[in-house]
Amino acid sequence: MNTQHQIQRDVNWLRAFTFTVYGISVLVFSFFPLFYRSLGFSNAQIGYLYAIGPMISLFSNLLWSMISDRYRTIKRILILLLIGQLVLSMILSVSGSFLGILIVIMMFYFFYYPIYPLADTMAINTAKEYGKSFTVIRIFGSLGFATFAIVIGYVLTALGTSWTIRISIILTLIALFLTFFIRDQSSSANKMDTSGLWKILRQKELLWFFGCVFCLAIGHRMNDAFLTIAMKEMGSSDNLVGWGVLASSLSEIPVFFLLSIYGDRLKELPLLLFACLMFALRFLLMSLTDSAASVIAIQTLHSVTFGIFFVTAVRYLTRLIPDHYRATGLALFTVMWSSASGLISGTFGGVIYEHLGRKDFYLVAMTFSLVAFLGFASKYLNRISGRKDVGKSI
Repeated sequence: MNTQHQIQRDVNWLRAFTFTVYGISVLVFSFFPLFYRSLGFSNAQIGYLYAIGPMISLFSNLLWSMISDRYRTIKRILILLLIGQLVLSMILSVSGSFLGILIVIMMFYFFYYPIYPLADTMAINTAKEYGKSFTVIRIFGSLGFATFAIVIGYVLTALGTSWTIRISIILTLIALFLTFFIRDQSSSANKMDTSGLWKILRQKELLWFFGCVFCLAIGHRMNDAFLTIAMKEMGSSDNLVGWGVLASSLSEIPVFFLLSIYGDRLKELPLLLFACLMFALRFLLMSLTDSAASVIAIQTLHSVTFGIFFVTAVRYLTRLIPDHYRATGLALFTVMWSSASGLISGTFGGVIYEHLGRKDFYLVAMTFSLVAFLGFASKYLNRISGRKDVGKSI
């Protein structure tokens, strides 16, 4: 039986690991585009570099997560992924041409993207085993994102954008070190049955859910890819960009806390509908502002957009997919939320930003959020209608 000391130690090491790997994501999503810009790449080229990672992760997420489910280990897979990411970061640090970076970043993303669904799977399994809330662990990812957003912003302002990849190497080394201290979690109690997985993936409700997630994610990833570019065009320094990222990541923390306490009392579909509307409002405001300071204020809406959506969507998904397919299920969620949507938002969004400008870019993002709202609303109305029909028949 696990002692309280051992439980606390396991949870704390996992929190430290989560804190660090989400700090790395600040660099990839917020500061890599500025690094590309410093090399003289156009907005369209930056969009292609952003999109190539999600394209690679379409299969890398599934591949590594299915391997994790198959061999019932997460820790060893994470070690392999971080070693690969470290080696590719070193190669990226000496690359300068667009073609060279394009090739290296393709390989980098093969190891980078699968880390996050596997880390979330480990957090969910650990929380379930020890009778804790998933958000009690996952919230340290938000803290890491917030902390590194502001610290990295000031460091890059002082040392220059050329230090972006070096910082990535340092953080990856720290994450790799921490991985050796976290307790491994098997993804399933039994060996993975692929035929059973495909039966689950053919569920109409699951396919509908992934479709709605995909539409919402396109707008979200468009903002991720070009927020720092938009702020730079408004005259922001790197440290002000860091404050913008900080505002979003800090704002989601109280929402995570509240949902960890009261979330089970609230129905999932109304929460998802509310999050979609808030996404639409967020992008509408981004299309209207011309002030970097206003952007920081708008970023606090991250709390009622991503904060509510992520926790609720993971809760909804874990209800649809059995425990022994959890890593693969979360990988599929990541494919919709990050990979497929990132591919479209990077290529399609880069072209829109290049030719139509920031205002129309964010209006397009708002439209995708409204489409997702309609998708979730249709399911909600069907469910209410079904209950009324049952009541009448009784």
